[in-house]
Amino acid sequence: MARPEQSEVRYRKLNGKYLKEAEALLKKKDYAQASEKLWGACAEMIKAVAANRGVSLGTHRSLGDFVAKLDKENPGLDLMEAFLQANALHTNFYEDWLPPYAIERGSKAVREMIEKLNRL
Repeated sequence: MARPEQSEVRYRKLNGKYLKEAEALLKKKDYAQASEKLWGACAEMIKAVAANRGVSLGTHRSLGDFVAKLDKENPGLDLMEAFLQANALHTNFYEDWLPPYAIERGSKAVREMIEKLNRL
């Protein structure tokens, strides 16, 4: 079993990987795939913050619960709103229903959330 600091490093690496892949997919206008990479980047950063606190997350519910906790601890950061946008992107991967504008806007929200989480 990986030590928490090893898990945090792994999650941060995956976050960076998924963000780069999302950027490339957005340029190709592959919005469904970009949506999933953005969701993945968000989820991995949430897991990194949790690992830093000695918490292991493995389900959508645990991610949402942890973000809710962070949101209550840091009410000015609007983490839950960004998480909900990331979750809509995740759904878009399966349904491909969001217009490009919404994907671009969601991408911005996810990137801002990741920056905020990185500072916690």
